[in-house]
Amino acid sequence: MYLPSEIQWKDASNSLPPGAKMAVLDGDPTKDGPFCMRLKFPDGYKVMPHWHPKTERVTVISGTLNLGFGDTFDKDATHALPTGTYGYWTPGVRHFAWTQGETILQLNGIGPWQIIYVNAVDDPRKAKAE
Repeated sequence: MYLPSEIQWKDASNSLPPGAKMAVLDGDPTKDGPFCMRLKFPDGYKVMPHWHPKTERVTVISGTLNLGFGDTFDKDATHALPTGTYGYWTPGVRHFAWTQGETILQLNGIGPWQIIYVNAVDDPRKAKAE
């Protein structure tokens, strides 16, 4: 069990833009098998259009996640998902997001967890490699 005060936040993987924090609560999202992790994003954080090869299950723990679908980031085409919202996206669904207030998400899934950006120029891993 993890009390909120015991959660160990670390910088998120380089597959997300700088500023995100993560905490793995169960399993290992980089390996085969079930996992549970939390992601913490600062106010105004953006994740450009991307998709995942496996189903992603998300619960908004705090803050507001603004979620949109498609290949192009459009802040005005998002839906506000407030604290307590649960949703899941099947493999290949293109989506993007931005946050209002510090936002914490809990992700449950089957690893390995991967994020594939629709446009390679949006992938933070590519920018660091250049």
